[in-house]
Amino acid sequence: MMRFGLLGAGRIGRIHGLNVAARSDAQLVALSDASAEAAASLAQASGAKVATTDAILADSGIDAVVICTPTDTHADLIEAAVSAGKAVFCEKPVDLDAGRIRRCLEVVAKSGKPLMIGFNRRFDPNFAALEGRLRSGEAGAIEIVSVISRDPGPPPVEYVKRSGGLFRDMMIHDFDMARFLLAEEPVEVFALGSALVDPAIGQAGDVDTAAVLMRTASGRIAQISNSRRATYGYDQRIEVHGSKGMLRAGNIHETTVEIATGAGFRADPVQNFFLERYAAAYRAELDAFITACRDKRAPSPSGLDGLKAQILADAATESRRTGKPVAVALEAL
Repeated sequence: MMRFGLLGAGRIGRIHGLNVAARSDAQLVALSDASAEAAASLAQASGAKVATTDAILADSGIDAVVICTPTDTHADLIEAAVSAGKAVFCEKPVDLDAGRIRRCLEVVAKSGKPLMIGFNRRFDPNFAALEGRLRSGEAGAIEIVSVISRDPGPPPVEYVKRSGGLFRDMMIHDFDMARFLLAEEPVEVFALGSALVDPAIGQAGDVDTAAVLMRTASGRIAQISNSRRATYGYDQRIEVHGSKGMLRAGNIHETTVEIATGAGFRADPVQNFFLERYAAAYRAELDAFITACRDKRAPSPSGLDGLKAQILADAATESRRTGKPVAVALEAL
């Protein structure tokens, strides 16, 4: 039985906390949150007790912590948790500053404790199946990877101001997915971005519509399309074109029901929110973390994966600012 502490009982913390509580091989022992109401609600739903973060980290009976607090607390909490002997699962990103991530990973390495970063999309059943078939050679040699991620609507401007920007907040998932599928590290990043959805986002210094091209040393290309607006729902698609063919995974609809009339075929809308779209992925990534800890293997995605995604996000931010491609050296890390 693996015993967990949860730091942060908000929207994503609640998902992870209930997923832990639902398992027969894990127990959510304690949780903390700045909101007493959120903590009490999740404690009642999960059977965990409410405690302070310090108490959770000091509890020798807790094996692992799940970090779902604001981004600017992640690195400090990771360091404190591994120094206290805990395995750590942390939501992305480790930090908005690559230098701070490097220093955090040095502490993790010295501790010898496992760290997994919550790039949950790798664990989506359809995306994972596509990656498995890609590795088996069905599509042949990889030539172009395409990742589409479009939200139903933009977040509040106050969130945008502290998020680090679209490339670091939203597209960072897609940078990880592109790396996951390419099986080679990008060496060059070029980005374009505009504020077409909400002028206030542009006034805050960010973009809400963006495209990125990346190239690997062998010439493989990844293209990423992001928008903060998709009138038809939460748009999540990937495609890999290769020398033998093409693999793609599409959106998940609310139901599989279709109607056919004289006007043609019509399906129900796609799922409209990330919590429902990636519900299975959240469960699968928790399973991967527990299995890795039990088998004493390094979990994946790792802290280094988090650093590499952050470097790509930084490069895209710089490229968009300058209008020029930015070289990156991920292989050297």
